[in-house]
Amino acid sequence: MFGLIGKMRCVPGRRGDVIKAIGGGTEGMPGCLSYIVAEDPADGDAVWITEAWDSEASHKASLDLPQVKEAIAKARPLIAGFEMSVKTRPITGI
Repeated sequence: MFGLIGKMRCVPGRRGDVIKAIGGGTEGMPGCLSYIVAEDPADGDAVWITEAWDSEASHKASLDLPQVKEAIAKARPLIAGFEMSVKTRPITGI
């Protein structure tokens, strides 16, 4: 399995719009086991994304899906930057 955990910084006051944009493009991604978008309760402009995939290849292929490209295009102007991104190897979970 392949996993990613990342913290995204949103343009001030636009976190809800970023969540709406990226949350809407995640359905029907082959190989995606889990895709969680979470608000950072200590930072009103930060979003955490936690992903689990059956393989790194499935994650890479998802970036070419029309709905993912559309979600990225909607969110990109509202993203101020990425604070961290970590690759993981999920072992267990529900």
